[in-house]
Amino acid sequence: MQLYNDFRSSASYRVRIALALKGLDCEFVPIHLLKHEQTSDRFAAIAPAKLVPLLKVEGEGGGELLTQSLAIIEYLDEVHPEPSLLPGNAFDRARIRSLAQDIACEIHPLDNLRVLRYLVHEMKVTEEDKTRWYKHWVETGLEVVERRLAGDARTGRFCHFDAPTLADCVLVPQILNAQRFACRLDHLPTVMRVFDACMALDAFSKTQPSAYPEAAA
Repeated sequence: MQLYNDFRSSASYRVRIALALKGLDCEFVPIHLLKHEQTSDRFAAIAPAKLVPLLKVEGEGGGELLTQSLAIIEYLDEVHPEPSLLPGNAFDRARIRSLAQDIACEIHPLDNLRVLRYLVHEMKVTEEDKTRWYKHWVETGLEVVERRLAGDARTGRFCHFDAPTLADCVLVPQILNAQRFACRLDHLPTVMRVFDACMALDAFSKTQPSAYPEAAA
């Protein structure tokens, strides 16, 4: 497998976590978003949306190209079911997917790099107002996650009982981004407790953006 990803991209980080949790070997192919490498002819030829992550799985007929981080993680979970990132019964799996989508669908699309660039370059929003935008959607979105985690007996050491799931793969990158933008997090005690439990594991800490040589550049 080859994972086309950017070391800073939170969606890419989600997939790196899942690969690490499952102990899967994968070649990482860097696509530097800040250098606009996602718009290169080479990458656009295999990624019509020009987005990372993209997972290339070798196989008959040239293999498959998989996009969208949650779809990639669910593919990995189906093909390599242990440890499961979507455990339990149908209600459990629906809860895990829903928590993941609270972040991946309700927070991240409003604050990803494409949106922030458009706000500044096309809408002529100031850097101060761009940061206000970012903090508003992250802080209010994570409040929803906090209420859901704090109000459900199925929340354990991690988002769902005591082993990492898809929900944790999505939560941790969002928290690191929130910290980078100095978002308020003191109103999220359950979220931050789960985050700390995740970061104590190598699968999360050794795949985070700061662990890659590009981060020092």
